[in-house]
Amino acid sequence: MVLTSTQPFEANDEEMRLFQQLFKQHIGMHLPASKKALLCSRLSKRLVALELDSFRDYYEMIAAPSAEAERQRAIDLITTNETYFFREPRHFDFLKQHVLPVASPQETLKIWSAASSTGEEAYSIAMLLDHERSNAPWEIFASDISQRVLSFARRGVYPMTRGEHIPPAYLKRYCLRGSGEYTGQFMVERTLRSRVQFAQRNLTDLPERVGQFDVIFLRNVIIYFDMQTKTEVLTNVCRQLKPGGWLFVGHSESLHGMALKLQMHSPSIYQRPHP
Repeated sequence: MVLTSTQPFEANDEEMRLFQQLFKQHIGMHLPASKKALLCSRLSKRLVALELDSFRDYYEMIAAPSAEAERQRAIDLITTNETYFFREPRHFDFLKQHVLPVASPQETLKIWSAASSTGEEAYSIAMLLDHERSNAPWEIFASDISQRVLSFARRGVYPMTRGEHIPPAYLKRYCLRGSGEYTGQFMVERTLRSRVQFAQRNLTDLPERVGQFDVIFLRNVIIYFDMQTKTEVLTNVCRQLKPGGWLFVGHSESLHGMALKLQMHSPSIYQRPHP
């Protein structure tokens, strides 16, 4: 089979079902049949690189227990979505106006960016905390299932287009404009990068205790799960939320129909009540 840049491999319905089962098994992801074109476009290059003839060949390769590295690569390709700094700004406004003013200046404020992707969300939170809470302790833990995007996040180098929504004062204080080969990019300054801890976590298979957090950002990820998996993920994540703590989900996401110990403050903003 000859593959060109405009002719990706095509998966048939049976091959699509195999990949749906695989992603469901390993990361709890619900990959609807309507996403077949996305699967083909994102994985075709791997078939070319590995000199495989079909998606079934690739499935059989990554389904093998010994193929963890290549399976992770496929997961990375399917789950990685472009994001940007200060996405869904109402959450950052709420954090600044309602959470930080009542947080104890003596106690460490702990925030978890639970689906941090390439790091823009975590660094946005860090800029806000450093600016608004410079004389009080804080920590940010950021996690994702993809080691590849975590490596990108730790590096902290982004195209300028990703930073279009960074407030000008923050852009000047926390971002270094690239030159030469880095023209058109910027780097998050080193001190701020050092304040964010990145680690791999699978939201469908979390440890008993990740930590206890005052705020958890779980945005634009549960849309990829079916209802049962959404409920399991939210239940496990909320165990890591302190009483009185806040949970932010994506504006397009709903917790309707889930029996969770949360009170909705406004759409996409929830609080775990005190006992």
